Amino acid sequence: MTSIFSCIRRAALTAGILFAAVAHGKAPQVAESALHADDSQKRATEIILHVIDTYHYKKRPLDDALSARILDNYLESLDPNRSFFLLSDVQSFDRYRSSLDDGLRAPELSPAFDIFVRYRQRVAERVDFAVAQLRNSYDFGIQENFHFDRRDQQWADSEAALEEYWRKRVKNDALNLKIAGREPDQIRDVLTKRYTRLKTSTFQLNASDVFQSFINAYTTAVEPHTNYFSPRTSENFDISMRLSLEGIGAVLRGDGDYTAVQSVVPGGPADLSNLLHEKDKIVGVAQDADGEMVDVIGWRLDDVVDMIRGPKDSTVRLEILPAGTGIDGKSRVISLVRDKIKLEEQAAQSKVIDFPGQGRIGVIDVPTFYSDFAAQARGDSNYTSTSRDVRRLIKELEQQNIDGLLIDLRGNGGGSLSEALELSGLFIESGPIVQTKDAGGRIEVNSDPDPGIVYGGPLAVLVDRNSASASEIFAGAIQDYRRGIIIGEPTFGKGTVQNIVDLNRFVRNGGADLGRLKTTIAQFYRISGGSNQFKGVVPDVVFPTAKLGEDSGERSLDNALPWDQVEPARFVPASAPVSSFDEVRRRHEARIRDDRAFSLLMEELRLLRDANERTTVSLNEQQRRSERTALLLAQRKVENELRVAQGLQPLTEQVSLDAEPEEDADSGAADDDDDRFDPGKVLLQESVQILLDLILPAHRTAGINPAARPPAAAEKAGNNL
Repeated sequence: MTSIFSCIRRAALTAGILFAAVAHGKAPQVAESALHADDSQKRATEIILHVIDTYHYKKRPLDDALSARILDNYLESLDPNRSFFLLSDVQSFDRYRSSLDDGLRAPELSPAFDIFVRYRQRVAERVDFAVAQLRNSYDFGIQENFHFDRRDQQWADSEAALEEYWRKRVKNDALNLKIAGREPDQIRDVLTKRYTRLKTSTFQLNASDVFQSFINAYTTAVEPHTNYFSPRTSENFDISMRLSLEGIGAVLRGDGDYTAVQSVVPGGPADLSNLLHEKDKIVGVAQDADGEMVDVIGWRLDDVVDMIRGPKDSTVRLEILPAGTGIDGKSRVISLVRDKIKLEEQAAQSKVIDFPGQGRIGVIDVPTFYSDFAAQARGDSNYTSTSRDVRRLIKELEQQNIDGLLIDLRGNGGGSLSEALELSGLFIESGPIVQTKDAGGRIEVNSDPDPGIVYGGPLAVLVDRNSASASEIFAGAIQDYRRGIIIGEPTFGKGTVQNIVDLNRFVRNGGADLGRLKTTIAQFYRISGGSNQFKGVVPDVVFPTAKLGEDSGERSLDNALPWDQVEPARFVPASAPVSSFDEVRRRHEARIRDDRAFSLLMEELRLLRDANERTTVSLNEQQRRSERTALLLAQRKVENELRVAQGLQPLTEQVSLDAEPEEDADSGAADDDDDRFDPGKVLLQESVQILLDLILPAHRTAGINPAARPPAAAEKAGNNL
């Protein structure tokens, strides 16, 4: 089981992490006659159906109901913003709604290619219309709005309705560039290239690309973490493994016409620079210090990844729309040097936060659950791992006479299962940590591998909506054992296990590469019986920031596996002050009501959320400028008040709309970390205060001894519960 988390992480990275290397070549356009399934794709379909039917954790029949979902998924993958297909097109595809299941079993895949050919036709028509619109001059003085996000809209019921959308889309794109300081000729040039590229890249999609999209419409109809990798995608996976995570260290995803940052990998150039963040949108890519910035709005995700690839120590410049600015916000340019993601930069780190008169709390930041498996395999007794590093840091902190310990798992997306077990074992004597149920219903109990306890004092665990997988196993175990208090936001909610299957292993005589299938094979359950799936770990003290991210994580995925439960394992909870959690929550709520920094943080997060959730913008230049300036001023005002609340100097720069994208330094290393505003510090300070609330003398007089060592847990339960 140890390597499964590693496989999950690497598969996710392959889909979006920006790895090093190749020049972006021009693929030839694909003739319509070449768009059909070949024998290898038909064979791959048969094997995929067999693997899912035999090994997938979720048993879902391939029937007419699933066929309807496959069709909807496929149309959404081609035209997520409903800006190309007409309602008449979609109605004509309804003839496939109850027959795609039969086609997969046959296998007869022609409907997928017929739909794609129609899609190519519509893209060509829309792009030709958009380019022709660039010959017009626009009146930005009239009052009209552009509804740019059509994901929840009905399909356009006429050619005229779709052309009206595209007229406004072109006008909006032109207005964005005008406000950014571009001249009319520059605007026409940039947009002509942008729209032409959209058409060109669509006509470069080959049969393998179409097959992968259609098969993934099927696999995600079963469950969202099951995906097919075409031979090309599989090759990129192999490249990423050979490159040992060289690149900038960012996981990307498609977001309509934009490429958005899904997460930043700890220890990578993006993370160390503090210049690229979750939900930033990449709108341009340039090579080296003086390369031309290429507009990538409307590009396929794979093509954007190819553009950002490059050798170690080379420079890539990205034009980004920072999270919270909206699609019409001011962009900026950042410069990053591609590098290997260093294990030591992902290592756990510690510090002490001292509250005079109350106590000293040790904080250990654990960005990922890592282990140097290669060094371990070589027999190196000093190999690096999360649990080893945390064990050492605990001893160092205890020498500094800490009164309590906080483990910070914010943004920790998981990693090694064995390390999650080892880390949990540092805080309990012995016993089960997590249960795993496979597709056959068999349950395995994974237990603390090293009886004994390293730290028995007051403990808190800080989590957020991006704490996932191994983080949820650790936090869930600490909560179930009542070994400490969990603070923050409900976690991501990913309680499933994936494995990558090479489809070629099912073929005896070789032949064409069939690709690979990432399939869900098991589900994790807490020792108390409930799953981390979907709900995640719900903290004992929930921060109000959770309300601004209720639709994030597993809960935001269509067709995600629901929460369920199994029989609890046998374990003995520790003697933790659970009865005082109500009092701690009361103190927390009273404190943040009067905490100006916390109120300002919530205001800033609401501003960012509102900007990201906008679906309509004005096409009146004066109104657009006023709205942008008001947003920038509001964000600056809140940030400056937060800086003052943290003892920092306010920023004095004037907000400006009439300028080319500003460029940031390539590393950010020159900035003083102590002078950089960090909203996360507000949450960390409050978390430390919550832990101190548990260990203040007033609580000790109530008969609570939080420093007492927890009793030994029961021996692990058997596999058959």
